[in-house]
Amino acid sequence: MSAQLSQNMLLAVPLAPLVGSAIAGFFGKAVGRRGAHIVTILGVLIAFIISAMVLKDVAGEGARYNQTVYEWMALGNFKMEVGFMVDGLTAMMMVVVTFVSLMVHIYTIGYMEEDPGYQRFFSYISLFTFSMLMLVMSNNFLQLFFGWEAVGLVSYLLIGFWFKKPTAIFANLKAFLVNRVGDFGFILGIGLIAAFAGTLNYTETFAKAGELAKLNFPGTDWMLVTVTCICLFIGAMGKSAQFPLHVWLPDSMEGPTPISALIHAATMVTAGIFMVARMSPLFELSQTALNFVMTIGAITALFMGFLGIIQNDIKRVVAYSTLSQLGYMTVALGASAYSVAVFHLMTHAFFKALLFLAAGSVIIGMHHDQDIRNMGGLRKYMPITWITSLLGSLALIGTPFFSGFYSKDSIIEAVHSSHLAASHFAYFAVVAGVFVTAFYSFRMYFLVFHGKEHFHHKPFPPEEDEPHHDDHHAHTPHESPWVVTAPLLLLAIPSVVIGFMTITPMLYGDFFKDAITVDFDKHPALREMGMEFHGPVAMAVHGLTSLPFWLALAGVVVAYWFYMLQPAIPAAIKRIFSPVYRLLENKYYMDWINEHILAAAARLIGRGLWKGGDVGIIDGLLVNGSARTVGSIAQLTRFIQTGYLYWYALVMILGVFGLMTWQLWPYLQTLVGR
Repeated sequence: MSAQLSQNMLLAVPLAPLVGSAIAGFFGKAVGRRGAHIVTILGVLIAFIISAMVLKDVAGEGARYNQTVYEWMALGNFKMEVGFMVDGLTAMMMVVVTFVSLMVHIYTIGYMEEDPGYQRFFSYISLFTFSMLMLVMSNNFLQLFFGWEAVGLVSYLLIGFWFKKPTAIFANLKAFLVNRVGDFGFILGIGLIAAFAGTLNYTETFAKAGELAKLNFPGTDWMLVTVTCICLFIGAMGKSAQFPLHVWLPDSMEGPTPISALIHAATMVTAGIFMVARMSPLFELSQTALNFVMTIGAITALFMGFLGIIQNDIKRVVAYSTLSQLGYMTVALGASAYSVAVFHLMTHAFFKALLFLAAGSVIIGMHHDQDIRNMGGLRKYMPITWITSLLGSLALIGTPFFSGFYSKDSIIEAVHSSHLAASHFAYFAVVAGVFVTAFYSFRMYFLVFHGKEHFHHKPFPPEEDEPHHDDHHAHTPHESPWVVTAPLLLLAIPSVVIGFMTITPMLYGDFFKDAITVDFDKHPALREMGMEFHGPVAMAVHGLTSLPFWLALAGVVVAYWFYMLQPAIPAAIKRIFSPVYRLLENKYYMDWINEHILAAAARLIGRGLWKGGDVGIIDGLLVNGSARTVGSIAQLTRFIQTGYLYWYALVMILGVFGLMTWQLWPYLQTLVGR
């Protein structure tokens, strides 16, 4: 018999960070800087401890929970509720979100030490954690949408945290607008489910999946479930930054580094991946939707990786690697390897948070200079940051025995075993992406930690992260304080071992048995992989002979050759292939297209609606037109209403005469006819 989870205990998980956020936000001046970080860290720590206990019960004793906590509204049989669904997928996400958030909270003490918005920042990141927990714990689409929009709102506040910085304001507005495009599709998908399934509850919707698969979208011959899944995935494209709705994510680097780690590692950008995995019973019914998902993921995985090659801002290199890795997860979703996508989500959360926080540590040590061309040789000055960055980079490129290897190689195998039409292009993209990832990751690593020391006579202007720092003179780098390095060490541990420890139960066990649905007859990729899996050690040993390993090794070697031994080669390549470089430097001109073509089209449409609809029809025809009509009628009646008695008597006589004529006219016609 499975253990039962306590509702009160589950409620404490999202509410503890919410209470901490409220105290730091509303009573920040009263509790002070120290009090703000104590209450928020305590709230997230409580959430993490309870989440770990829940994961233990779910994994060890098969505990499950799926109940309504609060009924907000009932319209006949249609109910709007707040409720929790806790299974393997939810429990894993709860632990990942709370652990990474806890590390970010601790790290923030050192990173934001001098910032005047200290209490406000802690309030925001705790509110962010609450929003993400409500999203992953939901058992219905209403609560899912609440969490979905809440993380979007708080990300807007955090990206624009330094609201006096014009680039930060532009970045948070960009993130907000792009996500609204995705959210429009998302709410359409939810609306289709509410209209045709008659419920917002996950379990009830999934029970009717077979009936929905038989329906066509009204007025077309398209499958309703295909339209619904594509609409839902458009929402995921916005939140998880898939092409072409990816443009907001690199600019989100304008926010402080701790929130970059939180957004890019364990919260906002993973929401779309989690949502599609949760909706697996619906996506499994549409080959078209899965092909669409796989194609978008493949484009993102490969082409966003190319952009990481030319970046010189240390945070933007890591940001583009996030885009590429999200593409890998999306490709796995398209291959119906939902558990593999979520597995990579988990491993990526740890090593990507590590890389972002390590980048922030470097920024602190470099007195807030982010240009990797001004660094070099930092290994001896920042030993803890160096070793943790190396471990994170090895995990990112998929080095055997590291966590990223198990999840990344599983994605490549899943795509190779997929029978979908898009799988051939997707396989090429994820395999080529291995070399690209290794190249840009170790380009950054070598330029930052090895080679000549460029910070004594910095040749490039600094790319500021914090507007309240202006000491960009020559200096000697230094290791960061313990509140910064301790989270790095704690994140480095799962970045190395978590994949080895969890691949068997998560991919080839029953950890996700009732959370993810796969039709193995149509999509046998994971089943075929299971037949060839002989344990994590054997997989890693075999990985040393596989194509992805040699491509990753080649990427590292080429990066070392280019940037440590022959730095003239990259300059020559840039000069020879200048059109390609300009294309990458301008990010495929996506921002230009959005800002000049799409924005111009939107302005034209808006102006047309304003001139034609608002000014022409509403103001001109309905409001002013009705007033003019009344005025014209009044002008006519003014000639009749003279105020003279003899005029009224004449009108009455003429009226009586006209009425009598009208009444007698048929009789007169009869007499004339005789």
